[in-house]
Amino acid sequence: MDKLREKMTKLKLDVESWQVKAEESTDKIKELEQALLEKENEIKSLTTKNQTLEEQNEKLDTELEAQKKSSELSAQLETSSENLSKKNATLEQDLETSDLTLKETTAKLREADLKIETLENKLSAMEKEKSSLETKFEELEEKFKAAQSELDEISKQLEDL
Repeated sequence: MDKLREKMTKLKLDVESWQVKAEESTDKIKELEQALLEKENEIKSLTTKNQTLEEQNEKLDTELEAQKKSSELSAQLETSSENLSKKNATLEQDLETSDLTLKETTAKLREADLKIETLENKLSAMEKEKSSLETKFEELEEKFKAAQSELDEISKQLEDL
C-alpha cells in the first residue's frame, strides 16, 4: 500500500515536472516568436531604407546626368563649369556613399535573413519538443489514471474484506 502511495506521489511529481517543462517550452516559444517578430520588423525597416536609398541613388543618377548635360552646354563659361564640376564631384561622392550604404543594408538584410532562418529552425525544434512533451504528459496521465483505478479497486477489495 505504501509502495502504491509512493508510486502515486512519484507520478504526481512527474506530472508536475512535465507541466513545468511544458510551460517553460511555451514561454520559450513566445520569446522566440517575439524575437522573430522583431527581426521581421527590422527587415521591413531595412527594406524600406533600402528602397529609399535606391530611389535616392536613381535621383542622384538623374541629377548627375542633368549636371553633365548642363556642363556640356555651358562649357564656354569657365566659372559655371567649375561650379558644375564641384557639384558633380559632390554628387559622385553622395552616390558612392549611397552605394556603400546600400551594400551595408543588403549585408544586414542577409544577416537578418540568416538569423530568421536560425530562429525558425529553433522554433521548429521547440515545437517538436513541445509535441513530444505533450505526448509524454498524456502517457503519464493515462498511467496515473490506470494507477488511480487500480488503487480504487484495491481499496474496494480491502473494504470488502
